[in-house]
Amino acid sequence: MEEIKCRVLSIVYKNDDNGYTVFKAEENSREITVVGTVPYINEGQFLNIKGEWIVNPKFGRQLKISECREIVPDTTKDIEKYLSSGLIYGIGPITAKKIVAKFREKTLEILDNDIEELKKVEGIGEKKLKLIMESYVGQRELKNVIMFYQSHGMSTSQCMKIYKKYGSSAIQVGRINPYMLCDEISGIGFKTSDKMAASLGIEKDSEFRISSGIRYVIIDYCANGNTFMPKNELIDEASSMLGIPKEKVEKNLYDDTASNKIQLEEINGNECVFALPYYYCELGVTKRILTLAINNYNNLNIDVDYEIKMFEDKNKISFAPSQKEAITGAATNGIEIITGGPGTGKTTIIKCIIDIFEKCGMKVLLGAPTGRAAKRMSESTGKEARTIHRLLDATVNDEEEAVFYEGESAPLDCDAVIIDEASMIDIMLMNSLLKAIKVGTRLIIVGDVDQLPSVGPGNVLSDLINSNFTKVVRLKEIFRQGKESMIVVNAHRINEGNMPLLNEKGKDFFFLNRNSPEDMLNTIIDLINTRLPRYNKSWNKMKDIQILTPTRKGMLGVTGLNEKLQSVLNPPRKNVNERKIKDTVFRVGDKVMQTKNNYTIKWDRIAGYGEEQGTGVFNGDMGVIHEINEENKSITVIFDEERRVLYDNICAEELELAYAITIHKSQGSEFPVVIMPSFMGSPFLMTRNLLYTGITRAKMLVVLVGTVGALKYMVDNVRGSDRHSALEWRIKDIVSEDIFSKE
Repeated sequence: MEEIKCRVLSIVYKNDDNGYTVFKAEENSREITVVGTVPYINEGQFLNIKGEWIVNPKFGRQLKISECREIVPDTTKDIEKYLSSGLIYGIGPITAKKIVAKFREKTLEILDNDIEELKKVEGIGEKKLKLIMESYVGQRELKNVIMFYQSHGMSTSQCMKIYKKYGSSAIQVGRINPYMLCDEISGIGFKTSDKMAASLGIEKDSEFRISSGIRYVIIDYCANGNTFMPKNELIDEASSMLGIPKEKVEKNLYDDTASNKIQLEEINGNECVFALPYYYCELGVTKRILTLAINNYNNLNIDVDYEIKMFEDKNKISFAPSQKEAITGAATNGIEIITGGPGTGKTTIIKCIIDIFEKCGMKVLLGAPTGRAAKRMSESTGKEARTIHRLLDATVNDEEEAVFYEGESAPLDCDAVIIDEASMIDIMLMNSLLKAIKVGTRLIIVGDVDQLPSVGPGNVLSDLINSNFTKVVRLKEIFRQGKESMIVVNAHRINEGNMPLLNEKGKDFFFLNRNSPEDMLNTIIDLINTRLPRYNKSWNKMKDIQILTPTRKGMLGVTGLNEKLQSVLNPPRKNVNERKIKDTVFRVGDKVMQTKNNYTIKWDRIAGYGEEQGTGVFNGDMGVIHEINEENKSITVIFDEERRVLYDNICAEELELAYAITIHKSQGSEFPVVIMPSFMGSPFLMTRNLLYTGITRAKMLVVLVGTVGALKYMVDNVRGSDRHSALEWRIKDIVSEDIFSKE
């Protein structure tokens, strides 16, 4: 660690949102390059920096900041340089010279304590003084906020968010109730606020602390897919975490319910506690599903049976009775759910429904939860399909929460909406979608209810089906093409609790028995790097073969597999740029995945795909690193071979390597070849629907590598799919009233 004093000469790059800066500085008459987080930096400032020297392959020696504080200049010459730098709006070189000539060494003291005195300087009137005051006071406030919160362990980016939220009140908020920070600011958790509260001397049984702790426990519980938490479980867990008696937790729980911070409700005879967002979303979905379902829809002026026959003749197919029921139901019901496994004809049904609707002059919109699912839908139907986020014109507010321009005040302009891969839709996204569908618009929901439920809270597709209120068609018959595929046959066998048929000659489903994790890893590498590309020369090892794994940790988890696969498939080599972000090295040519929804990042289509531009890259989108620019610290990724996205220093943290991804992340995607390790892990992960979801991602070939015992365990293990969700109960509860009786 080295400590230096320097003057800022010029700013090369600065991110105003998080303060990350690259700048040139003068230290003992030599020019140096400094990189790090300094949110209040301006040319001419004097800084005391602690850091380490690093060598950038392209830009040479740089000082990487660990700590940084401003040095207040103490000579008239330095004060004049300081004020001349443009640090304070309204003060340029001429005005700075006049101010220093007037106040000499007391200039900065005047600015701090008696800034009105500047009116005595020639050329500074009321208007200019106001500009100077706002600029100087704002900078001083930000510096004070950063110093205060950094002393309590906050990062600079967290300090910036706090100041942006509370402004001049930021320090007062932290001193009075630091728990407001975790309740109101994204990226600050309860534990961070709790540590700060302890250092400020706030008591363990403070109502602020208990109330915030209760909400933290609920939200953490709902991160596993639940929309509520049983009251007794909540009291036990909160009492243990906070180190206070259960009676105090229960009292505060009732107080928070009375003040509308949480919602306490009896579900099926059990007291349950909801975080408000999930509670209101469940109410919203319930209301809108019932409204769409009971509305009287205009009969289509068309002979549906005749149109089905015409479609069969044109495509040389014959629909099964359940398929015809699904098509007819879409034409006669306001809302319909179609569910079935692979090979049951869901895509063909969608194409026929679109054909009938368009012959009636109806405008049909197609959507899916992820970009890859929407792309598959477009390819299979020949019609444009968009992500639900794009259908709703998603963006993000100042609190980094998703907001949609399409909604109740601006509903979707269409006569029918068809949504595919609906098992992936959580309660919040479903609520946003339904708000944008006006009464009279038909809604067809298509999905495989036996796949994994959504990553987010809720069990929407399953709850809607089990409510027995909407029209539901279950597709069970496997058609000719499906019967020829062992992927399809085995998916249905697994779903029924039977072991898959392994290594049928000439088929598309194989199992390689390996006992140790090391042998499994080596076999997987050999398969993707050598054996499979040799077996089928049209398969690209980077693009067509995907490793899916149940877990993130361990040698056979996402992290371990990606590290090893990167070293084999895209090793370091001369003239290939790379960059380390946190613990991961990214390299040009790497396969990567977006790990969170980013509604504001911009993209443009590459040559050959038109000139369209847009915003938004979403959780699960996969691409390849096209360029790493060392000068501006950016990474360019091309998604789905068509959308080009430029990531700055901070957004790049949303990427991770994707040679191997979790089965959860693979939902909605389809790959020519899937390789899956089969090993023993947590019973909550090694489940039947996880295995089922993984193998149904493959289009041409599945290879399982591991032990038969682990495979059988997953087939037999049906745990882990149960969630605490009240949507089914809410619909049934209301439908039981006569006003909604459908008889």
